[in-house]
Amino acid sequence: MELMRGGNYRSPVKRAGEFFSNLSAPALEDFCLMEHPSSYEPNVVLFIEGEPVRALFVVLEGQVRLSISSSEGKHLSLRIAREGDIIGLSSTLSGAPYEMNAETLYPTKVARIERREFLKFLAQHPDAYQSVTDELGRHMAIAYSQLRTLGLSSSAPEKLARLLLEWSDRGQPTESEGRLRFPLTHEEIGEFIGTSRETVTRTLSHFKNRRLVAFQGSMMTIPSRAALAEYAHG
Repeated sequence: MELMRGGNYRSPVKRAGEFFSNLSAPALEDFCLMEHPSSYEPNVVLFIEGEPVRALFVVLEGQVRLSISSSEGKHLSLRIAREGDIIGLSSTLSGAPYEMNAETLYPTKVARIERREFLKFLAQHPDAYQSVTDELGRHMAIAYSQLRTLGLSSSAPEKLARLLLEWSDRGQPTESEGRLRFPLTHEEIGEFIGTSRETVTRTLSHFKNRRLVAFQGSMMTIPSRAALAEYAHG
């Protein structure tokens, strides 16, 4: 417990997410005071690529899909932001337009922090720059992982296996088994690995027949991560 003025006590602020894990208690408290939380229905666009940056967003509950688009209308999904993830960080720091699209997947609660307030926060808490640097590094690592999947995997089964293993790492994995919520359509999954809906449907059916994955409602289980990893590595 922390002592407040006047002798009253309060519990220290706690937040999910690696970005917040290394913030000092005063910095975390000031960060939370800047937030303006709002609840959204599924499929609500928070911002689009090329739009002037206006704010930073923090996922409090639910999930947000991040993607990029071409002038021909093609889409490539980059990652799914979950509780504790920061969205729009690099644009907020640089002042450049948003570099991707952000759209809710479920009923989602997101906190908005105005860019001016966030930059003022960093000036007041320079120790928070380490958390910012670490967060940007995580974003880069995710981008490299996706490039490796798209560029170095030679087949759709390899790409899909890599994607499912990556998602299960952020789900509820055990040493041998992975379990995760599966919210996307086959077409949307294809946008993560640059392939068609039909190919995803055919590949998932193959995985199910070989007992590499199993479905129960919106939940997917990977009975043997080692077996699926064989596909991921060709």
